[in-house]
Amino acid sequence: MKRNKTNRRGFLKKSLATAAGITIIPRFVMGGNGFLAPSDQLTKAIIGVGGMGRGHIKYEGTRVVAICDVDKLHLEEAQNMIDYKVKTFSDFRELLRLPEIDIVHIATPPHWHGIMSVMAAEAGKDVWCEKPMTRTIGEGKRVVEAMKAHGRMFRLNTWFRFKSNFYGLNTTVKPIKKAVESGILGWPLKVTISGVTGFNWKFYWVGKENLTPQPVPAELDYDMWLGPAPKKPYNPHRVHKTFRGYWDYDGGGLGDMGQHYIDPVQYFLGKDDTSPVKVEVDAPQQHYDAIGTWRRITFTYADGCQIILDGENKDKDAAYIEGPNGKIFKGFESDIPNLKSLIDTLPDPDPQISIFSESVRTRRKFALNEENGYRSATIVNMGITALRLGRTLEFDPVKQEFINDDEANRMINQAMRGPWKI
Repeated sequence: MKRNKTNRRGFLKKSLATAAGITIIPRFVMGGNGFLAPSDQLTKAIIGVGGMGRGHIKYEGTRVVAICDVDKLHLEEAQNMIDYKVKTFSDFRELLRLPEIDIVHIATPPHWHGIMSVMAAEAGKDVWCEKPMTRTIGEGKRVVEAMKAHGRMFRLNTWFRFKSNFYGLNTTVKPIKKAVESGILGWPLKVTISGVTGFNWKFYWVGKENLTPQPVPAELDYDMWLGPAPKKPYNPHRVHKTFRGYWDYDGGGLGDMGQHYIDPVQYFLGKDDTSPVKVEVDAPQQHYDAIGTWRRITFTYADGCQIILDGENKDKDAAYIEGPNGKIFKGFESDIPNLKSLIDTLPDPDPQISIFSESVRTRRKFALNEENGYRSATIVNMGITALRLGRTLEFDPVKQEFINDDEANRMINQAMRGPWKI
């Protein structure tokens, strides 16, 4: 007899909820052996299919059923990459109303990440969000609150804390964390991130001053692309592949790649539940609109640990990690004899869920979720705030606000263009 799938799912959505109305398991029920029938494959929608969204159409355990973009050409290109018909939208709010969606992948510019993540959670969807998690500290707070309030799973799309070789170190993060936790390097630690260890901060993500207004292309809904951002005349350099060069939408190379490379450091330093207490910047005066380059950004924690972003690649001989008792260099070389052999004898870190579909099925948090992701996004946004203001800032990691600096604190919760709010 053919199963009535729609009625089954409707019943489960109503019955498998808490008294507070928060769904605590996904819309399907797993078999005892964890087998997921093809008819119960997780469904995914993608908002923003201009680049990263198209690159993640295929993801294990999921099937795309809807896509959304404010550029008609992007929608056409994405549909052509999928060998079956999906629903298409230009307004993400219509997509969020679809009852058949389990996961929403947010692959828009960062000025949309916070709003869309919160609205997706309110609509009962689990969220897979591109980096940086949010463009401001305040938006990150709202995302954390929304995921908790609505019982949703959240994945931030950067992965170095749980897989892939990291920087020029020729290793995953796991042995680094084992070395740090063993105490063999001593404490506090200084971590230097630069082109020497595999990252140049994408200095070409800079903006252009005095852009000439141009006509909006017929295929683009520019007003919707801007959304909560200030209304400014259209120029192609503001949108799509070069939007990261403008403060209204992102934070240049720091916003684009910062969370990729800072988050694993936060993880192996054991700082997932706190933030630095100070950020210092060495950079030219930044333009009010177009992002420029910077030389050095230093974050300091209360215990003396530091993360140094060497934008100039100036410290050619700097160790990646340096402590009172030893150092780790590029290629995972060390001045501690037999460090690699010693690490092999140490216990592994706690296991992490590294496949988001598993997190959705089991309702256990993903390795990089809204809580620890918020903390690493906060480091990025602390740096961006200090860059824009051109001065050292002190931060309270408990209150999650800057100390004795009203101008910096106003940047935590920035005004949004109506009707958008978070």
